[in-house]
Amino acid sequence: MMYIPQLIFLLILVSATFIFTKRILIIRSNILLGQKEYSLYGTVSGRLKNMFLLAFGQKKMFKKPIVAIMHLFVYVGFVVINIELLEIVIDGLLGTHRIFVEKNWISETWYHVIIDSFEVLALLVLVSCVIFLIRRNIVRIKRLANSDLKGWPKSDANYILCAEIILMSLFLIMNATDTLLRPEHGVFLISGYLQPLFASGSAHTLEIIEQTAWWLHILGILAFLNYLPFSKHLHILLAFPNAYFARTRPLGTMSNMPNIQQEVLYAMKPELAPVTPNNEATQHKFGAKDVFDLSWKNLLDAYSCTECGRCSAACPANITGKKLSPRLIMMKTRDRMEAVGKNISLNKGVFKDDGENLLNHISVEELRACTTCNACVEECPVSISPLEIILEMRRSLIMEDSNAPQEWNAMFGNIENNFAPWKFAPDQRDNWVQ
Repeated sequence: MMYIPQLIFLLILVSATFIFTKRILIIRSNILLGQKEYSLYGTVSGRLKNMFLLAFGQKKMFKKPIVAIMHLFVYVGFVVINIELLEIVIDGLLGTHRIFVEKNWISETWYHVIIDSFEVLALLVLVSCVIFLIRRNIVRIKRLANSDLKGWPKSDANYILCAEIILMSLFLIMNATDTLLRPEHGVFLISGYLQPLFASGSAHTLEIIEQTAWWLHILGILAFLNYLPFSKHLHILLAFPNAYFARTRPLGTMSNMPNIQQEVLYAMKPELAPVTPNNEATQHKFGAKDVFDLSWKNLLDAYSCTECGRCSAACPANITGKKLSPRLIMMKTRDRMEAVGKNISLNKGVFKDDGENLLNHISVEELRACTTCNACVEECPVSISPLEIILEMRRSLIMEDSNAPQEWNAMFGNIENNFAPWKFAPDQRDNWVQ
């Protein structure tokens, strides 16, 4: 009978790990639906530096220092506090209690320093989450109250913030009641102030509260772990690889299509054109109509999106009332990727045409509203590029479907025939001088 709690804990831990791993593998396979990425530049050391500054240091967030500091408290606090999971897992598996002190793996002095720092961070996380809830639901910051986030996306953010508040509270309650039961271990820095709330309880009552808080804390963290892959907060994990693989070239640089560059070269210098036609060029697919046509980096971007709305708030098209929202572009791409992944899973590894593509989710109006100014890319805290997806979809519209406004088609025709946007032969271009 004495081993039943350990067996239950082991079963829960293995089940939670299995479910989490399975979901992560699904996300990985969805990302790999994309094309190979050929435009990754920069050195490994440069990428590691980028990852440290953007993902862990949250460099771009500090354009708004107060919000950035609170976000840093939540992020670093949550990550650091969960180091205590190591002790909780060992205690749960072995039936011990605070094994690091019990077995003298850490001196009591250092153990107090560590737990005290965890408690300070827990308090900062708790306060920051309360402020973020107020900003979202009472103050209603414009980019957080936008129609992009109606329904599930809005609820998702609130669920996560509430979950973090509960988890931090349980951590402090667990420590407060535990130190009341075992005064020889001393009092921790923050939970000590909670002790008067429980001091009147009997030892049995304190034991029940402490054990309940312990179990709810670890179960909550395991539940949180398995909720992450279905939430926008997946960026907690994916921000690191996404920042590592972020473009290191200047933001204004666009990826050119080699086949088109070659055709332009032949137009400018016909003598270089091959005598026999290149069949590969005629079979080449231009742009992206569905997630299969985007690169895996574009799809990783979609899963890494934090839905913070900084991109849309900076977008000149969005600001002036156009339909385009870079945030929504990423969310719709992710939704389509999920639908394709489920389709493949249901059809035993083969995609069965469902009559849809990205253009069923992202409208032509949205795509054409983009000015390609790169404001969205510049603002994104984890260097996501909605612009790349927009450009690839516009290329598909124009080059695959001949779907462009009449004014654009006239310009394309002039460029093809006269090598300029105007309807003048090259040898007549200087007539304007007359």
